[in-house]
Amino acid sequence: MQKIIFKITKENLSLAADSRFECFVLEENLSSHFKQTFTHQAQQSGKLVLGFSLSDVLAYHLDGIILDLSKSEHIKRDFNTQTKDLKNKFIGVICRNRRHEAMIASECEPDFIIFRAWRDGIENIKELTSWYNEMFLIQSALYPQEDFDYQSFETDFVILDK
Repeated sequence: MQKIIFKITKENLSLAADSRFECFVLEENLSSHFKQTFTHQAQQSGKLVLGFSLSDVLAYHLDGIILDLSKSEHIKRDFNTQTKDLKNKFIGVICRNRRHEAMIASECEPDFIIFRAWRDGIENIKELTSWYNEMFLIQSALYPQEDFDYQSFETDFVILDK
């Protein structure tokens, strides 16, 4: 069964201590006060908190980052540039839904690779995640861009909006 990473899009401090959740990713547009308070409370409860920007990771002492390299033409260079200051942090990489880009991103050795998914092309994404999990030891995550049954995908994690 996949583990859930909840993307926090609205300020709700009660989620930080909710025993159903183990990992969060904070949307960039949340207030600074909320990010700081939420991160402190979640980490005190033994939860992981990730961010989408290097500045958030460093400012709020987050546990890691999710890098969106899906538009990058230089995945390795951009990965190295954006992670050089992230020692001992969890790193997830969003890549294009193509085998070649998944392979290049995996060569950077992040903690997990993230595939976006839409209803259109859902079978192609299922095939891609299945292939990826057969070929690589690096964990994978699904980031559904629409509401659909994600449990049939062969991924270790699912990122859901909360």
